[in-house]
Amino acid sequence: MVGDKFAEFENRTQAGDDPAKVLDEMKIQRYCCRRMVLSNVDLVDQVIPYYESLALRREEFKSENPL
Repeated sequence: MVGDKFAEFENRTQAGDDPAKVLDEMKIQRYCCRRMVLSNVDLVDQVIPYYESLALRREEFKSENPL
């Protein structure tokens, strides 16, 4: 429900706005929703190398063991 709000929140807080004020202005009032926005960690850049290396290893395995 709040996933689409994170980019705006991040941009505004990096610009120097107070996080509590930004959340209030974005009408994110419930503490559970506020927690989701505040505690979000962008893991995509950390996970992609794992999947790339896994795909390479699968290709190596296929070339070593053709069936």
